[in-house]
Amino acid sequence: MSRTVARVIVDALSELGVRQVFGVVGDALNPLTDAIRTTEGVEWVGCRHEEAAAFAASAQSQLSGTLGVCMGTVGPGSVHLLNGLYDAAKSRTPVLAIAGQVPLAELGSDYFQEVDNDALFSDVAVFRATITSGDQLPQMLETAVRTALGRKGVAVLTVPGDLGERELTVDRPARFSLNAPVSRPDESAVRRAAELLDRARRVTLLVGRGARAAREDVIALADRLAAPMVLTLKAKEGFEGDANPFQVGQTGLIGNPAAASALQDADTLLLLGTDFPYRDWYPDGRTVIQVDTEAAHIGRRVPVEVGLVGDAGATVRDLLAQLAAAPADSGGARDRSHLEDARKRFERWREGQARLADPAHDKGLVGRVRSALDNRAGDIRPEALAAVVDRLADDDAVFTSDTGMATVWLSRFVEMRGERQLIGSYNLGSMANAMPQALGAQCLDRDRQVVAFCGDGGLSMLLGDLMTLKTSRLPVKLVVFDNRRLGMVKLEQEQAGLPEFGTVLDNPDFAAVATAMGITGIRVTDPAELEESVRRAFSTPGPVLLDVLTNPDEIAVPAKPTVAQGWGFAVAKVKEVVRSQGDKGVDEQGG
Repeated sequence: MSRTVARVIVDALSELGVRQVFGVVGDALNPLTDAIRTTEGVEWVGCRHEEAAAFAASAQSQLSGTLGVCMGTVGPGSVHLLNGLYDAAKSRTPVLAIAGQVPLAELGSDYFQEVDNDALFSDVAVFRATITSGDQLPQMLETAVRTALGRKGVAVLTVPGDLGERELTVDRPARFSLNAPVSRPDESAVRRAAELLDRARRVTLLVGRGARAAREDVIALADRLAAPMVLTLKAKEGFEGDANPFQVGQTGLIGNPAAASALQDADTLLLLGTDFPYRDWYPDGRTVIQVDTEAAHIGRRVPVEVGLVGDAGATVRDLLAQLAAAPADSGGARDRSHLEDARKRFERWREGQARLADPAHDKGLVGRVRSALDNRAGDIRPEALAAVVDRLADDDAVFTSDTGMATVWLSRFVEMRGERQLIGSYNLGSMANAMPQALGAQCLDRDRQVVAFCGDGGLSMLLGDLMTLKTSRLPVKLVVFDNRRLGMVKLEQEQAGLPEFGTVLDNPDFAAVATAMGITGIRVTDPAELEESVRRAFSTPGPVLLDVLTNPDEIAVPAKPTVAQGWGFAVAKVKEVVRSQGDKGVDEQGG
């Protein structure tokens, strides 16, 4: 007896090692979800919103390097997948989305809930197709999966509601060829790059996610070149920690002065596995060598002298083989002063950050003066919260972070040491990603610690999927930076000289909300209770929401603040004070 369309799809997912499928049930998906129900080893994770399902699938793909799978039913169900799928696409991670559709005979008739999925997903998907006959399987499914894995993107397969239960005329097992090729650049290009590096006096590496699998080779290259290593946010995982004596943290708005100086002071930049998009943070007039697996990425952010298209590990090993032991006129050793200066700056910056993160900071003279200006209510410093989490979290924890200030505090105070892993919406920049990504991460391993750095705005946007954590018994630890603000937007407004507007959030007691949902909720308002509260959250079985009231006026100074930014901030603060006083006067007069 031939299998049905739904059975062919679910059997193939099982063969691929897919363990969870995320989505919201619905009519067109019923044959597929029933096939999952009767398939050992494949679990249906019912979410409260399809966007959360897509984020969860994307998180699993990013952490495992394999295919993530989500589903959305006809019309609105599939539309809701879009934001999470865009995040997967921008993160260049393979996700298969199964989208429901109206019955075949109704296609094109403007039927109830009908949406043209092939058009809807045209921008986000590397593959999209609608099954119109069972005999298109399993070949169409094989193509969708191979394309998603090969091009590291999203594949969308649309299944009309009356097709899932149809049997195939000719059935066969699905066959997947999944070997990943290792590419390397032309030898002459490697030789030219090595010549430029041999002549360089001050080399700085800018290292991204694409180099993570080549950690030891990249560290060996940094040693050979005496080069400080600036990390992108995604390269924190794999390159951070005391075992890497070359890293100097991140650049950009969330970065530090040492990393900015390491780039600025170099005469030659070597970009490894990164498409760091912020042009303003690249110094002008430097010799630039770029290594990337995608030819289209070469030179699109900064002019490049030599572009090396290939796998980062293979390319770095080729460079090491070509490089001279030391520059010809160096007296037998490469000058290490550029590296040492960058590392000294980095250590000084870290010491200053550690002082800010001390919960007792505001009790000292400097802290009291600072608090009188920016923390009169005595709220908990977000730096202190992030630092305590870093100290108490497991060395193999998975961290997720919401876009905005939660990511700033994680980037500066949480070290990706040991086997820690990190994901977030670091390319799309979506809100509300941390909790659903943590959901997907925890499904991979229910015994591994998963910590979500949630903004209050992000958490409340997809608040319903707290119930998914509870229903699925997922022991995620949600750390909420509750500053009652859209903090990054507030900072952007003030740097532009605008008064804060539209960013204030009328939040509930999130811990009480969690408790009402059957999740352990802990609310922290006193800095003296911070460390014990984090310990309690981490030691409590099951999901926990830690709602920490943090200072809404905390300032995250960029790595190289400009005069214009400082002046804009000052002007904004004056406007806010004037507006506040004016509002108060109206209130007192009964207006």
